[in-house]
Amino acid sequence: MLHDEPMSRHTSWRAGGSAQRLYRPADLADLQAFLRQLPADEPLLAVGLGSNLLVRDGGFRGTVLLMHGALNDLRMGGDLLYVQAGVAGAKLARFAAANNFCGAEFFAGIPGTLGGMLAMNAGCYGSETWQQVQRVQVLTRSGELLERVPQEYEIGYRHVALKGGEGRGKGKATEREASLPPSPPPIFEEFLPQEEFFVGAWLSLETGDVEKARQDIKALMEKRSASQPLRQPNAGSVFRNPPGDHAARLIEGCGLKGKHIGGAQVSEKHANFIVNAGDATAADIESLIEEVRATVERKTGVQLHPEVRIVGERI
Repeated sequence: MLHDEPMSRHTSWRAGGSAQRLYRPADLADLQAFLRQLPADEPLLAVGLGSNLLVRDGGFRGTVLLMHGALNDLRMGGDLLYVQAGVAGAKLARFAAANNFCGAEFFAGIPGTLGGMLAMNAGCYGSETWQQVQRVQVLTRSGELLERVPQEYEIGYRHVALKGGEGRGKGKATEREASLPPSPPPIFEEFLPQEEFFVGAWLSLETGDVEKARQDIKALMEKRSASQPLRQPNAGSVFRNPPGDHAARLIEGCGLKGKHIGGAQVSEKHANFIVNAGDATAADIESLIEEVRATVERKTGVQLHPEVRIVGERI
């Protein structure tokens, strides 16, 4: 347990305030025991590599659960691959290829851990996380371990929610609720207390040519390196792609490449990336996100929705 821990050490933007408390569990059983003794109203935030997260400069009043480095189990279970929430995408892709499975190569292009990928249905190059999921393992606030199937969730583009109320034990959705399309996400998803956390999943993959899978991973990583500003702190794609278009094209078309606010900058290499160009504050980054969103809407009429999660308090 760490107190007043700077979240700049645990987020890929290398910016933001401190967590009041940060807990790194030893393993899943330890995490269960920790949750059982927490007050029911304690704000909780599960974090993997912090690659899709901005913690405001005033910090997070509550407890951050650091999954990476703790929930790292990765193994075959019959014809399924069991992966815990702290496993990074590149490690998952390489493990699947080494075991003669294909279909997991795209995970190498996602700069996060499985828990975050499940929470937002992360994807790249035409594939998405939940296309591979047979069932998931979740941990409740009270430390109870449950298994759920994809049919219990509302799953869309960068959007996942438990039907009938996210993580609040309201059961399965009614037939009418199940027939409704996923709700559009708000412009900024404000923090809500988490009642359930993804801690693992069983993935269904096809057997295939291990050498081809390795070459595909290598090619994907080279493509990512060539097109993204990996040498500067960033959080991956900032905005969801609007239907039938690309956020990067719209941002670049509005002349926003290179736009600065403080130490935050719209990347010159990829317009849908905001980089920490030097000592950026969380306020700099959030202000630039809003400036880009407002400019694109004013000039094109298209409303961009951030992929990144913004939590904590402003100074």
